[in-house]
Amino acid sequence: MERYRLILTILIVNCVLLTQLGCMAPKITFEKVVHDFGEVGPEKSKTTDFKFTNTGFGLLKIKEVDTCCGVSAELSKKLYLPGESGTVKVEYSSGRYLGLEDKTLNVCSNDKANPKVELTIKAKIVQKVAWEPETFKLLFRGENTSCPKITVSSLDNQPFSITAFKSSLNCITADVDPSVKATKFVLEPKINPENLRENMRGYIHIILTHPEWKRVSIPFNVLTRFIIDPPQIIVLDAEPKEPIKRYVWIHNIYGQDFEVESASSQNNFIRLLSQKKVGLDYQFELEITPPDVEGERQIFTDVFYVNIKEGEKIEIPCHGFYVTRE
Repeated sequence: MERYRLILTILIVNCVLLTQLGCMAPKITFEKVVHDFGEVGPEKSKTTDFKFTNTGFGLLKIKEVDTCCGVSAELSKKLYLPGESGTVKVEYSSGRYLGLEDKTLNVCSNDKANPKVELTIKAKIVQKVAWEPETFKLLFRGENTSCPKITVSSLDNQPFSITAFKSSLNCITADVDPSVKATKFVLEPKINPENLRENMRGYIHIILTHPEWKRVSIPFNVLTRFIIDPPQIIVLDAEPKEPIKRYVWIHNIYGQDFEVESASSQNNFIRLLSQKKVGLDYQFELEITPPDVEGERQIFTDVFYVNIKEGEKIEIPCHGFYVTRE
């Protein structure tokens, strides 16, 4: 063994000297410079080897392998005698978004004729799992709040299991059996009203064992019972102590009847002149009286509150801007 190592060392030293003297030139030759992984799922790891041989007559030295985001490379050694082969082991991580993806890395060596060899990784990121619905818009009706069924299907006929069903603040749950494998699941989510009240928007995460698709994420948001029109009151070119009239509507999008218990103003710049019920909606006639200008401050603010009987408190912000004087 020691004799073999000595002979190998002498060969390497001789190759280095002859290469430096220009008598012998290394040449790096790859079996392939492009690898196509074909169709893959998003955020998946794939590996491949790029094999090469020193087909020249000098000592080949790999100086470095430049990689890019999503690609890593491993090289067992850097020096190769004439006729000796090596391998660049590449690990590729596919991106999150669907579509074609190209990644490149450069192998830099002392081959003067070809000092930088570009290797290319190709892949087509495709959807392997489908789900419906892709987003939730929930109506909050207390104990009667319901969530539609969720269907999760394999698009490549690969059977999978569902190992977990999670949601923000655990406000939406569903029973799953990790021991069951299938190409399609229909889940029946259940609403936790108390938790949902604290988390009006978030995500459902369904964890899968599908080899190409590990998680389904579904955003949800709870639609408020009321729409305010306009959502805020803007007063332009206001004059101190000069009243301005505005109208505000409150619409119930749940199609439920409701009653207004009271209304008030935070800073008393807004006065309720009248309110009337039109079908399931309310119209408010407001009088806004801008206060005196304080210092250089050219704006004023207030909030108009509407208390719904046995319900919530609606806040309608008011922003006023005084007339500009030169």
